[in-house]
Amino acid sequence: MSRLGKFSYSTPAAVLAVDGGNSKTDVALVDAAGNVLGAARGPGTSHHHLGVPAAMEALEALVAAACADAGLPAAGRPLAAAGVFCLAGLDLPADDQALGPAVAGRRWAEQVLLHNDVFAVLRAGSARTWGVGVVLGAGINCAGVAPDGREVRFPALGELSGDWGGGRDLGVAAVGAALRGEDGRGPLTTLTRLVPGHLGQPSALAVVEALFCGRVEHGRVLELVPLVFAAAEAGDPVAGELVARQVAEVVAMAGAAIRRLDLAGLDVDVVCGGGLFSGDAAGFSEFFERIGAEVRRLAPAARLTRVTAPPVLGAALLGLDRLGAGPGAAERLRATLTHERLAAHRPVAASNR
Repeated sequence: MSRLGKFSYSTPAAVLAVDGGNSKTDVALVDAAGNVLGAARGPGTSHHHLGVPAAMEALEALVAAACADAGLPAAGRPLAAAGVFCLAGLDLPADDQALGPAVAGRRWAEQVLLHNDVFAVLRAGSARTWGVGVVLGAGINCAGVAPDGREVRFPALGELSGDWGGGRDLGVAAVGAALRGEDGRGPLTTLTRLVPGHLGQPSALAVVEALFCGRVEHGRVLELVPLVFAAAEAGDPVAGELVARQVAEVVAMAGAAIRRLDLAGLDVDVVCGGGLFSGDAAGFSEFFERIGAEVRRLAPAARLTRVTAPPVLGAALLGLDRLGAGPGAAERLRATLTHERLAAHRPVAASNR
C-alpha cells in the first residue's frame, strides 16, 4: 500500500497517462515520485476514426506495451491509482458518454479522468494547473482552466462549429487563392505559382482537379502551410491576409476562454501546441509574435509560450495533481518523460491493434 498525500492506493503505478491523437498515441506509467516506470508509442486511437471498440483495443495494446516496458504484468488491474486519458475528439457530451464507460470498463485505473487532448498540451506547457491552451495542427482547438478549477472548452468540429484556422483550412484557402489569382476572380498572388509547383501540377486549376478527383491526396494541403508563411513574409498581400485571418482565429479562441474564465486581469499562461506551433518556417516568428501582441491586448499580463514537451507529460501531471503530489514529483517527471524517452521505446505498430 502506497500513500500520496491523502490518497491511498494499492497499484503498481500512481498514474497511467494517455495522450491519444488522430495519428499518434503516447502512454506512460508514472510512480508517485514522478519517475517514468514504462512508456509506449503507437498509432492514433481516435474513436471517431476507429469506433469505440477498436479504439479501446488499440489503447489496450499500448497499455500492455507500456507495462512490458515497465516490467509489470498488464493483466493485473487496476494498473494505476489515477488514469488520465487526454483524447482527440473528446469534444462533446456525447463523446464523454461514449468513452467514459468504455474506459472505465477496462479497469486500467482506480479513478479515471477524461479530457480533450488540448488539456494535456496546456498542462505540459505550464508550471501551473490553470491557464489557456491552444492547439494548432490540422485543425484548431482551445481550452481554458481557471484558478478555481472552472473549465472552458470548444466543440472543435470544424466548419460545423464555426472553426477556421487549422493547417487544413489554411492549405485549402491557399489552393483557392491560387486559382482565383489564376482565373481573374481574385488578386494576383505568388501562390498561383507556388502551390502548383509544390504539388507537381502545371496550374492552379490542375491542382484543384487533382485534389477533387483524388489524384493528389487531400491531406497534402497541409504541406502548403509553410508556403503561405513564406509568401506572406516575402510581402505577398493575399498570403498575408490568410496569415492575418489565422492570427485572428487563434486570438478569438484564446480570448473567448480568457473572458469566460475572468482571466484578463491575471498573468495567465497561454500555451500553444500542435504542428503549426512546432515549426520554424519562414514567417513563423512574426506569426507567433502577432498572436502574443493581440492576446496581450485582452490580458496585458498574459504570457504566451510554445510547448516543447510531449503532451503525455501534461496528462501525467494532471494525474499527479489529482493525487496531490508535491512540486518535486512534477519537476522529476518533466526531466524524465521526454521525447527522447518515448522515442527510445519501439513503437507499437498499427497492425498490432
